[in-house]
Parts: sequence; structure tokens; C-alpha cells
Amino acid sequence: MNKIIAAVVVFFVSLSAYCQDITGEWNGTLSVQGVKLRLVFHISRSVSGLEATMDSPDQGAKGLPVKTVSYSAPTLKLALPNLGIEYEGILGQNSVIDGTFKQGGMSFPLKLSKEKVVLKRPQEPSKPYPYIEEEVVFTNKKAGIKLAGTLTTPSKTGVYPAVVLISGSGAQNRDEELMGHKPFLVVADYLTRRGIAVLRYDDRGTAASGGDFSNATSADFADDAEAALDYLKTRKEVITDKIGFAGHSEGGIIAPMIAARRPKDVGFIILLAGTGVRGDSLLLLQSETILKVSGTDDENIRNAQNLNRKIYRMVAQGVDSAAIRKEIAKSMAGTGQSEGATTTIIESQISRLSTPWFRYFIKYDPFPTLTKVKCPVLVMNGEKDVQVPAGINTKAIEKALKQGGNNQVTVKLFPRLNHLFQECQTGLPGEYSSIEQTFAPEALETMSKWIETLLKK
Repeated sequence: MNKIIAAVVVFFVSLSAYCQDITGEWNGTLSVQGVKLRLVFHISRSVSGLEATMDSPDQGAKGLPVKTVSYSAPTLKLALPNLGIEYEGILGQNSVIDGTFKQGGMSFPLKLSKEKVVLKRPQEPSKPYPYIEEEVVFTNKKAGIKLAGTLTTPSKTGVYPAVVLISGSGAQNRDEELMGHKPFLVVADYLTRRGIAVLRYDDRGTAASGGDFSNATSADFADDAEAALDYLKTRKEVITDKIGFAGHSEGGIIAPMIAARRPKDVGFIILLAGTGVRGDSLLLLQSETILKVSGTDDENIRNAQNLNRKIYRMVAQGVDSAAIRKEIAKSMAGTGQSEGATTTIIESQISRLSTPWFRYFIKYDPFPTLTKVKCPVLVMNGEKDVQVPAGINTKAIEKALKQGGNNQVTVKLFPRLNHLFQECQTGLPGEYSSIEQTFAPEALETMSKWIETLLKK
């Protein structure tokens, strides 16, 4: 009798998993080489069966179509073939899907639940703001595209100095949103509260802005930023000879481009983790620094650098993709990856290396342009930045500016800050999302006081 009861209990316990609804919003956090990425799967049911989309909030990706969605209780399977993504998990009694996420031949554990991941971002301002916020649209006439952004001004009356914020690499919205942070929102709020108008905008082809991001280079983005300058010069609230740029990372390449060709119109520039060396040299320095801080041994670092150096040289010389593909394949021989996984990884790399942006970036040397910048420059870098290591880049920037006769240069290094200007432990990108701080107060204050001091002269 007891055996019969036990069997019935087991049957009903198992049945409960089959009865759970698989539709809804499923949230999880993926850990990839120390980098934590939130993933959200939206599963719904239609007349044709289950459908789904995927978001990667920390990468600014939303609504990615999931091609394959199957649920045979308690097993859920999802696939995004174009991204080489597969997920398979088991829905348990605790309403948690315990599974494995695969991409590029690599596998990572991933648990999904309907409990939303709430990130603490104490610096993000809340409405109502003590200043004017206006949604604006301006035109890059050269490219024939409209760009959308937000202009914040201290009030409707009066005139103010202004700053255009230029984002770093990758498709960024006006808040430069990444890893759950909105640094440009925080910067704009801080500066506007202190009497400085701020214009931030969505990159071309991103969010509400028109244009094609995928075929654009840093030079194209400079044209977009120049259009923002021209737009501000039409605003009655802005002091037209006191407009500057604050460029972060790649934005620190773009700001000098405009300052060099529009010396009478650019009042100042702020380089936030800007680069001072050629693109291929920067990427080699970046990868070496990240590997060292991550604890990689010298031999593996050396091998990685030799391969990267060779690939970058081939790209810079215009070598065709077939030859580059062969070189990457040779480096992966004997790694134990399946043929399918190897192909996915190689094609992903080829896709990145073949973009107009990458081919432009690795050959671009900011040094000659910096020698032509004559306006006041504030150079800010975090000493724990592993993406744009501070030492070599700040020295190169300062050398170029002074070589061009510019003595209005201020360099400020922050010992505890990373590439996003957060107080951190290691500086590795894996920390970005877990740090509650979005932009260190000391960095915000440095910008504000430097601009204020500049305007008094």
C-alpha cells in the first residue's frame, strides 16, 4: 500500500512541472569570462505555436527574434542561428529553468526565472528635473540623415555654455546605455544642474536616429557630431562661442576631428578615456592589458598578441577575407572545437574584421589631428582602465597637443577609476554591471569645475 501511495505522490509532483506556463518574461544573467550579461527571453503563444524574442539589455539589444522555440515539458529549447546561440533548459518545480547557453562553440550555465533582475543605479536622476528637457531632431546634411536627441538647459530664460556628448564605439543611444548604466544621462544631469546646457543624441541608425550604423566609420560619426554643433548654434539659449565637446572612448577620437577643422566654432573639448595611439596599437595594448589583469600566463598572452598583430596587419593591408579566414582557422586547429563551433567563431570574427568601421579604426592615428587642436583640452583617464590604458594614451595625447603649440592642456588621472569612470577593483569589463556607481563624483566635479574655470577667463 505504501508503495502505491509513493508512486501516486511522485506522479503528481512530476505533473506539476508539466502544468507550469512557459510563456512570459524569463530573466537570467550570463557570466562570460568574468563579464556578466543580463538576458531576457519573451515567450508568447500564437495560433502557430510558441514564439520568442531575446533582449540583451547590457548590450543595448532588444527584440532579437528567436527562430526556434520548443517546449516539451519540462524541456525548453531556444535557438538564434544567425547569432550561433542555442539554449536548452529544464523547468523545475521552483519555476526556474536550469539550463545551458551555447554560442561560438562555448557553453555556459544559465538559469532563467520570471523574477526580474533589478539593478541599483543610485545616480540616475528622477523626474521632475530642476531644468528644461527637450526632445530635439537635427540634420546631418552631408549624409542626408536626421538625428534624434535630448537637449537639457538650466532654464528657459538666459543663455548658457553648452556641451555635446559623443559616445564610444558600438551602436549607442543618447544615454550611452550599456551594462545597465546610463552614463550620459548622469553626466548631462550633473552639468545641467550647474548651469551648462547639454546635447546628447542617439548614434545614427540607433534608437530614434536615422541612417545606417553598420557601414559608418569614425569619420562619419564626426560628421554627425558636427551637425550637433551646427544645431546648437541655432539655439537662442546657447552662447554660440562657448560650445564644446565631451567625447568618451571613440568619442575622444571624434571630438579632436571637429575641433581641428572648426577651430573658430569649438570652444573646448574634453577627452574621456580618449585614445592617443593608432587603432591597431590600441587594440593590441587593450588585449594585452585585459589578459594580464585576468591572470593569463605570459605564453598565452604572447601567442594571442602574435595572432592579433598578424590579423590586424592583414586587415590594414586590405588582404581579402578568405586569407584572413584561413589564418584564424589555422590558429584554432587542435583546440578541440567541433567543426560547427569553429565555423561559427571564424565567421563571427570575419564579420567584425570586415566592417568599414574596423578597417578605418585600426589604421586611424589620432596624433596628427591632435596637433591641429588649438582650443582648451581636458584629458581625463582612469588608471584602472584596461580598454584604453591611461599611461601611453594620455602621454601621446599631451605630446601631440603640445607639439602643435597648444598649451591649454589639463591632464587628470584618477587612480581608482575604470574605462566608464567607475570606482572599481580590477578595471575589467566584468565589473561594469555589478558596480552600482555609474560615474564617479570626482570625475563629474572635475569636468564641471574645469568648464566653469574656463568660462571665467
